[in-house]
Amino acid sequence: MRTYVRPLLASFVTLSLCVGAAQAQSALSGLGQAWPNATDVSSSPNYHVYVFQRGGTRYIQVNDANGNVRGAFARTTYSLVGLPVGVDASRLATPDEPMPASASTSGETVYQDNSVKVFVSPQPDGTMQLRAVGGDCTNPVECTTRAQ
Repeated sequence: MRTYVRPLLASFVTLSLCVGAAQAQSALSGLGQAWPNATDVSSSPNYHVYVFQRGGTRYIQVNDANGNVRGAFARTTYSLVGLPVGVDASRLATPDEPMPASASTSGETVYQDNSVKVFVSPQPDGTMQLRAVGGDCTNPVECTTRAQ
């Protein structure tokens, strides 16, 4: 009987560690919260980025350094769209939802994985433009700007 307990216990511990690692990468709830119970995956010390997963959709939320929700995007297999979340929700852009060229295009990439990049451009009036593009785009401003 003892010979079965150890392998079973080892399998349970391994499974628990794998599930914990997967949850650390993408949370199941908390979208829209200032300080969600999720791992900050931002590549910038000036922003907090949280990734949530439900079904086949990933939700990427960008908060500023003070925890204010600035905006969020949803990434499915077929599309990348801005969500009506955050104080800058009206200033989100994707290749399918481009915005006019702006005065300020400087900024930084705050999140990147193999299928999406998120770029934030602070504006002179204190707002922010958030751009999400596919992982193959080399210039987020060009990929999300429409001709005026």
